[in-house]
Amino acid sequence: MNILLLHPGAMGASVGAALVANGHAVQWVVAGRSEETRTRAENAGLRPAATLEKGLQGTELAISVCPPEAAFEVAQAVRETGFAGLYLDGNAVAPATAVKIERLFGERYVDGGIIGPPAWREGAMRFYLSGAAAADVAALFAGSLVDARAIAGGSGAASALKMCYAAFTKGSSALLLGIRALAEHNGVSADLLAEWDISQPGLAARSNAAAKSTSSKAWRFAGEMREIAATFAAAELPAGFHLAAAELYARMADLKDIPGGADIDAVLAALGGADT
Repeated sequence: MNILLLHPGAMGASVGAALVANGHAVQWVVAGRSEETRTRAENAGLRPAATLEKGLQGTELAISVCPPEAAFEVAQAVRETGFAGLYLDGNAVAPATAVKIERLFGERYVDGGIIGPPAWREGAMRFYLSGAAAADVAALFAGSLVDARAIAGGSGAASALKMCYAAFTKGSSALLLGIRALAEHNGVSADLLAEWDISQPGLAARSNAAAKSTSSKAWRFAGEMREIAATFAAAELPAGFHLAAAELYARMADLKDIPGGADIDAVLAALGGADT
């Protein structure tokens, strides 16, 4: 199949590489992208297209893997070209956002939710898909490093699953880091960590690991937390926790370029937890 991948970031590049490994021709759009993106695309075996319009010519499936706040804008740009193929949105968006995108493509829309890290090793990633053509798209990944799974529930189901999963994983990391910042502000960090060692063994190490693992991606997690908050609100459940998580991650946005991720001290400084 001829496929266009929008855009090969750290996650998207692994999706593209899995499709290439299965014999599909995968393109990406060069215009406006960084040299780092170009390198990822080349390493994944993707073919360059000068513009979105050229990339969509002859394309049967377009896949969007981008920051959640850009998901609808990217979909709209594809729709405005007159694209008539399948459109897979693999972004961390609320079911309501998924339905909004579906209106652009109708039954040609496939809703996707990615759980796990980039698919560079077996068993790392699950790509959940829902919608009329979900099973057909899942079949494109058969036997690859991307474990694509079609689920019931129609458009919005895959996004709902992603929101529920990330509400805990990324939400709990934000909570831990917020607690560490609160303890730092009140001058009780050493005492809290000592108590955790007694009653919550491993939690101190988990909070340190959360700082490292989230700091480079916090700029993107902020938008994801807002999509999760919208998902809670749509279910008439309290949304405030994940709005607060979005604010915590937004405060960490400037840490994205630290090699290997920021340590806990840098994260606490970014969060404003130091007692001033």
